[in-house]
Amino acid sequence: MNSSSQSLELLFNFLSRSYTTLETNFYKLPGSAVVARYVKSSHQNDPGRTLLEVILIIFAIRTLLQSRTRGDQSGKHFIQFDEKEIDELVDEWTPEPLAQPLTAEEQADLASVPVIVGPTGPKPKLSSGKTVINLASYNFTGLAGNEDIKASAVDILKKYGLGSCGPPGFYGTQDVHIQLEQDIADFLGTEAAILYSQAFSTISSVIPAFCKRGDVIVADRGVNFAIQKGLQISRCTVRWFDHNDMESLEHVLESVEKERRKRKAPLTRRFIVTEGIFDHDGAMSDLPKLVELKKKYKYRLILDESVSFGSVGRTGRGLTELYNVPASEVDMLVGSVANALSSCGGFCAGSHIVVNHQRINGTSFVFSAAMPALLTVAASEGINILRNTPSILSTLQENIRAVHAILDRVDCITIPSHPASAVIHLQVRWPTLQLPTATTTSSPGKPSNPLSVKPRDPPQFNVELEERLLQDIVEEALAQGVMVTRAKRLRGQELIDVRPSIRLALTAALSRKDCEKAANVVKAAFVKVVGKRR
Repeated sequence: MNSSSQSLELLFNFLSRSYTTLETNFYKLPGSAVVARYVKSSHQNDPGRTLLEVILIIFAIRTLLQSRTRGDQSGKHFIQFDEKEIDELVDEWTPEPLAQPLTAEEQADLASVPVIVGPTGPKPKLSSGKTVINLASYNFTGLAGNEDIKASAVDILKKYGLGSCGPPGFYGTQDVHIQLEQDIADFLGTEAAILYSQAFSTISSVIPAFCKRGDVIVADRGVNFAIQKGLQISRCTVRWFDHNDMESLEHVLESVEKERRKRKAPLTRRFIVTEGIFDHDGAMSDLPKLVELKKKYKYRLILDESVSFGSVGRTGRGLTELYNVPASEVDMLVGSVANALSSCGGFCAGSHIVVNHQRINGTSFVFSAAMPALLTVAASEGINILRNTPSILSTLQENIRAVHAILDRVDCITIPSHPASAVIHLQVRWPTLQLPTATTTSSPGKPSNPLSVKPRDPPQFNVELEERLLQDIVEEALAQGVMVTRAKRLRGQELIDVRPSIRLALTAALSRKDCEKAANVVKAAFVKVVGKRR
């Protein structure tokens, strides 16, 4: 009995010394303390998880060590072909097409795109030799072709060269980029701003930089395609509210909180995502109400002002200036440098924490080359012009009102856009056509399902017919010297179908008389084309 006890004691002493030696050597490895702390906390919170992780580690080691080639090395189970049979099989093989061939409508759509010769602007010259009034380009402030900006860009081109040749986080950041970020932050009244080299990828990078799996996003059903991509990449839990409906938003916010309490789930990061002026239809958000609701239900607000920045407010600062709401009330304020400042890229303005986080986690910022220096300086010059020349915005709003005064009274046109929006969408009014009107089976008072992006009673419309009519209107207006465009959609890729429309983009570079002339041409084109369907 004593010998057995001594043997066990020796064994335990050996195991104890071995464990101590192993522990000492383990803690000498870099990062070992972090691993040990993680294992201890994981086992304390959920012992079953520790067992599962051990099993997974053993399985991974076994998979790495086992043979990768399990095929029969003898080759007796392989079919042998002679050279003639191989040639016949190769001749018979027809590869799948990389993409489906374009339809006749798609080919006609591409062929109908006008080509501008020389610089773009309020009155560009087309390849046909005709000079037209341009209501198709996003040149709200009329800075495209500004002589002062061109002179500054030429000087910077001579000093800095053409491209940045690198992402901002590596070696692409230049002093002019830092200056533009500071100019944007000072202009909007935020602590800081970060610059992206492409407008579309700005919001689709900002959203997944902050929103991860398990977080909650409450988004408007009418958000643009870039926001849709950002929501998809983030892999968040998304809840939807009816387009630009604050009552629906509050209902969804309440339902999210009730669901969390019912499941006794922990608090997670929660965001409201919407646009200032919606690119799809020109509607405008109620920013004061958004701020009120986000404070009431403890959410963060991500506001895409790609259309409203540079087009509304006394000096073009967007909805915060229009509604007299401090920019600090918006957690992440996203905008386009291309639309308002006739340059390229986008920005996100907010606190220092918000901006610095994106410098490490914003995919487009980390992996895309920085903006060329000349375009960066052009944007800074544009901000100085807006700050010192508020008459630009007053001229733009006068032009918008002039166009509305003419087109609002046309029987065959429906305008869903806000009266202050520089982007005006024109839809065909259905009762004027010999076609069935939109049908709905609405149930008043019953809200849409927040789990689905589809609204409860989606509008019914004939996409092919309306787009064909609108294209005829576009071509008729172009023949009369006014360049407009249909609002182009990625049918089948966007989450919901948007009703076809003609999109007018107003600019401060045109006179009121030119805008009235263009509006009358568009009016006549609508009456002529739609009149054939009466």
